[in-house]
This record gives sequence, C-alpha cells and structure tokens, in this order.
Amino acid sequence: MPRITRRTLPLPGGSASGISMDYIAFDPRTGDIWVPAGNSGRVDVVNAATEKVTEIKGFPTAEITVRDRKRTVGPSSLTFGDHVVYIGNRADYKICAVDEKTHQRGVCGHIDGMPDGLQYVAPTREVWVTAPRDNSIRILDATTLKEKARLTFEGNPEGFAVDAPRGRFYTNLEDKDRTIAIDLKTHKTVATWNPACGEDGPHGIRFDEKSGFLFVACSARAEVMDTAHDGKVLSSIDTGGGVDDIDYVPASHMLFVGAAKAAQLTVASVDANGKLTVIATVPTEKGARNPAVATNGKVFLAHGGGAPLNDLAVAVPAK
Repeated sequence: MPRITRRTLPLPGGSASGISMDYIAFDPRTGDIWVPAGNSGRVDVVNAATEKVTEIKGFPTAEITVRDRKRTVGPSSLTFGDHVVYIGNRADYKICAVDEKTHQRGVCGHIDGMPDGLQYVAPTREVWVTAPRDNSIRILDATTLKEKARLTFEGNPEGFAVDAPRGRFYTNLEDKDRTIAIDLKTHKTVATWNPACGEDGPHGIRFDEKSGFLFVACSARAEVMDTAHDGKVLSSIDTGGGVDDIDYVPASHMLFVGAAKAAQLTVASVDANGKLTVIATVPTEKGARNPAVATNGKVFLAHGGGAPLNDLAVAVPAK
C-alpha cells in the first residue's frame, strides 16, 4: 500500500462550536479547494499547493432548528461553471455566482426551498439544485440563475452527477434507497435502480463517463453500479461508518471515501470490470468526511457530522 501521511489545516474564524462544513470541491483551473464554511458566513479558498487560505466574507447565516437542536447555517454547497463558482446558501436559499479568480460576487438566484447539493450541467448551461426537504430538484439558468423548472419526486434527492454523453443526471432518493437517472432535456426519470444501502439509504455519487460506472456511497461502504446494465452492482468495499459525499479521479481510476464516524479515509482503485480494491486506509479525525482530491494528490476532507472542529483534514501521499 502507498504511504500516506495526514495532518490538519486550520481555517480562520474558528469557535468552540466549530466550523460547519458540508460539500467542498477542487477547481483544477485554479488549483484551489473551495470550502463553504457554513456558520462562519465565509467561503474559504485554499490553494492546494501552498495551503494559503483566502477568505470570501459576508455570506448570510441563519439559526434553524434541526431535530430539536438549534444550529447556525450558511454557505454549504458549490459547483464549478464556466469560470465561475456557484455557491448555495442554506440561510437565505440563494445560489450566487462568484468569479473563480477575482472572487467577486455576481448574480444570485433564489429558490423557495433549502438548497443542498449543486451541479453545473454544461450541455444545457444549467445549475441543478437538490432540495431534499421538499423532495425536489430545481433547475436554474446558469447565466441568470432564474429558476426554469422544478422536478418533484417521491423521496429526498441526495447526491449528483452528470452523464453528458448519455444526456443524464444521476441522483439518489435517500429515504427510498433508490438511485435514479433523469433525462437532461425531458426531465423524465428514465431509470430506477436499487443500490441496497439499507435504512440510511445512498448518499454521494460520482460518475466515470468512459466506463459508465456510477460510484454510490452508502453510510458504511461504497459500491460500483453499471449504468449500461440496469444499474447492476458490480462490487463494493467496506469503509467504516459516517460516509456522506465521495470523490473519484477518472485519470487514475481511484475512489476516495471519508468516514466521519470511523475517522478513516479509504482509497480504492477500480478495474475495467468494476471491481473495487482497497489500496490504502488512513486514520483521520472524527467528523472528517466529504473528500476533495487535488491534482497534486493531496486529499482534503471537510469536518462535519457533529464534530466541533475548525480545520480541514489533509492526507498527503509520499513522494
């Protein structure tokens, strides 16, 4: 197995309650990891090479009640468009465009439900927004961020991936333990598959255009589904509990899974037949999840899952 070291990267504006994070992602055009930092009202931009942090301040926050507990929410999701980064905010239900280099904020759009995940869809120049609280996906014009369509489902959409060659959008219905394919133009659900994740359902999704493999995260494992053969599950690996979102690098055929409860990063390779093989397991910290992999091989993990932490976990492969 390759040798991987791990450490943490403090973010500014920490507090005793920690910085709440959800989705983070790597922008290969700029070499930056973008981190919506929730309750701090900031988006932190981390240079993957130098690890210098640039703060984008002034995003609204709000206090909400979740399962009888009060928590402060703010910017929590993002997706990369045409030289802009779209940021979703749970406080004001807005999605705003930010220039990926100057960090200047541009146009914003508003939806009437709390946004969760965002996905830029290049073939249609749209931003698709999952809103699981009202069982919907909102489709926004990528230029104006005005809502073009609202798709409703009998379940909570969770996770997102675009299949441009086949004209599909993939998501899960988390509470129904289903994975579905949606036609990008007609907006019809054209396939429904059973990942068999169990009561917690499936969470994050990544897609490999070349092979047609769909990587689906369950709470304590990851699996490969074959989109060309009715969503057949080709293989799976155990990862430890607390998995949410995942990351996949098509060039190396490597899957990265952070388990918040198990405090572990699992790195696996996938072969041409869809078989996953674990090549490394790395201890992290409780709450570390939702990895984002930079082109230099560093893996950055957000802290979530109730852990009161103020930094990113970083896994660095040995040279």
